[in-house]
Amino acid sequence: MKAIVFGATGMVGQGVLRECLLAPDVESVLAVGRTPTGKQDAKLRELIHRDFSDFSAVENYLTKNDACFFCLGVSSVGMKPADYERITYDYTLAAAKPLARLNPALTFVYVSGQGTDSTEQGRTRWARVKGRTENALLALPFRAYAFRPGYIQPLHGVNSKTRLYVAIYRFVAPLYPVLKRLMPGSVTTTEQLGRAMLAVARSGAPTRVLGNREINAL
Repeated sequence: MKAIVFGATGMVGQGVLRECLLAPDVESVLAVGRTPTGKQDAKLRELIHRDFSDFSAVENYLTKNDACFFCLGVSSVGMKPADYERITYDYTLAAAKPLARLNPALTFVYVSGQGTDSTEQGRTRWARVKGRTENALLALPFRAYAFRPGYIQPLHGVNSKTRLYVAIYRFVAPLYPVLKRLMPGSVTTTEQLGRAMLAVARSGAPTRVLGNREINAL
């Protein structure tokens, strides 16, 4: 399998990249981002690209791939609505459209979020934008899946870029086994998320929108 990971320096992307590099059936991984990952591996290639609204200049890197794991995303907290929509919707579709055209057999896995609004009519803005993004991806001519994790516990040295989140994850880590027992449908880990994405790339999934229970089962 040849895979692309967008957002490999973020917390989710770090976890997905780790699982890709560990998987024996993953031949190569292209990490696409604005900054280097800092990782060294024989399988890993990196594409530093500044303009996420336009990938036309680097389309030659986007061909002959089997899977794309799109982990780029931001919290809507404190963001202007237009900025959140640009990063969440515009950047995602700017990458997905050429990938669908160049790789019609590609499996595209998009990391969305628990509570996403597929109707695009709800009261919560971020949920509507995520829903619009999911719907647009599912309409493209490749095998698209939307993952909707809730709380994600980082493992194996994976960290968030946000100091507050780092502190929260450290506090919650000893309590995670309890959360897993009490709320199995609302929690997962970076390891499980990455392995589930690979499972979908290999064999598909029974549904194209997957929550925590489906992610952990895979």
